[in-house]
Amino acid sequence: MSVGIVVIDDDVRITSMLERSLAFEGYVVHAAQGGEEGIQHVRVHAPSLVILDVMMPHMDGWTVCRTLRQEGCDVPILMLTARDDVTDRVRGLNVGADDYVVKPFALEELLARIRALLRRAKRDKTTDVLTVADVVLDVHARTVVRGARHIDVTAKEFELLRTFMLHPRHVLSRDRLMDAVWGYDYSGSSNVLEAYVAMLRQKLEQDGEPRLIQ
Repeated sequence: MSVGIVVIDDDVRITSMLERSLAFEGYVVHAAQGGEEGIQHVRVHAPSLVILDVMMPHMDGWTVCRTLRQEGCDVPILMLTARDDVTDRVRGLNVGADDYVVKPFALEELLARIRALLRRAKRDKTTDVLTVADVVLDVHARTVVRGARHIDVTAKEFELLRTFMLHPRHVLSRDRLMDAVWGYDYSGSSNVLEAYVAMLRQKLEQDGEPRLIQ
């Protein structure tokens, strides 16, 4: 079965290049020249992955990503940006993006990231609901419940908690967690993992529940 990819970028040169290159790799590609058109493409074609530019007129990539996530779209979203800015990276990840590539990019790197995201998505779909102790995480609904209490988490907190819950009672290395949640070449704050673990613990233990993340 062919893997579909929607490319959303207002730069015709980028979309044309990606259409040719991805089609050569065997992907079925649908290109959109703006955010609103891109959202429609995702709704109609139900792709396996979305490649999304950040800086677009009328509707930027952050808005597109947030809209797709709010509509329940759970496919991997790979964002493209012309600025290698940590703030932009964090903003994209917080609205639901799965990975980030800075323009200009090497095609080989982009293809490797696409394959990695598709592998991760395929692996994650094998388990729809995860339960550890009294914590229940629903992958498709993207909800977290502890006991009778609903817990609001950000996109990255969700991915981090899911990684922990996929490997209960296992010691996970820092590198493994960073790769699973932020990608293998994340270059942001060095203590981002510790900060997210602390935030997760605070939310999970809000009502004095026993600590689960050791």
